[in-house]
Amino acid sequence: MMNRILITGAAGTLGTMLRDKLRGHAKILRLSDVAEMPPAGAGEEVVPCDLSDGDAVMRLVEGCDGIVHLGGISVERSFDLIEAANLRGVYNLYEAARAHGMPRIVFASSNHTIGYHDQTTRLDHTAPYRPDGLYGVSKIFGEAVASLYHDKFGQESALVRIGSCTPRPENWRMLATWFSEDDFVSLIDAVFAAPRLGCTMVWGASANDHGWWDNAHAAFLGWRPKDNAAAFAEEIARTVPRPDPNEAVARYQCGVFTDEPIHPSRKED
Repeated sequence: MMNRILITGAAGTLGTMLRDKLRGHAKILRLSDVAEMPPAGAGEEVVPCDLSDGDAVMRLVEGCDGIVHLGGISVERSFDLIEAANLRGVYNLYEAARAHGMPRIVFASSNHTIGYHDQTTRLDHTAPYRPDGLYGVSKIFGEAVASLYHDKFGQESALVRIGSCTPRPENWRMLATWFSEDDFVSLIDAVFAAPRLGCTMVWGASANDHGWWDNAHAAFLGWRPKDNAAAFAEEIARTVPRPDPNEAVARYQCGVFTDEPIHPSRKED
């Protein structure tokens, strides 16, 4: 069992889920966010931290032997906000990891890095970036930082391009992008247990019949997702209107997110 796993962004939806589901996967879960969190329970530490504060991040990472990095802006916002949390924040995290023994990092990247690819295209790890907004661009930056720190220092990371990590798929697009909570947890376990990791991108999706992403390059991790959005296909067909094939939601892999405007930079956001 690992001694201490750090979860950044622990107050968010995914962080809250992993706080529960990773309990017992390490002796201690260190939970961090800028937002308020419930107090620490047994086997937990709550450590508030602003990722843009390099000194604070340096203290946060000390003593950790694994990191699940969910922290940062997770929606399309102004560049000023994204820059502080997602660019400077990920740089601070990797610098802190380098200073403290280079614990493996599960970096929560996103399918927004490739959002403008067509839904008729099946992608592997060589697919070119086609971000659908500044948020997607920030995740490309994070992947580049992870690659640099691996090549220059040997820092190992899994770059998990999360699709739609929800309790159940909610619409037609999620029949391809759904990533069950249990499959995410099993991927984290596989990343921390693998004899070698390197700097490997993994598509964060379950074993969906209608999936768009090919994880063959990451088979060496031994991870095999068990859930399948097809189990919900009849329910979605019955309750969710099928979109017009010419609309963004049915054309691009990130659907309606390609319609999001670029937010002007405003320091007061």
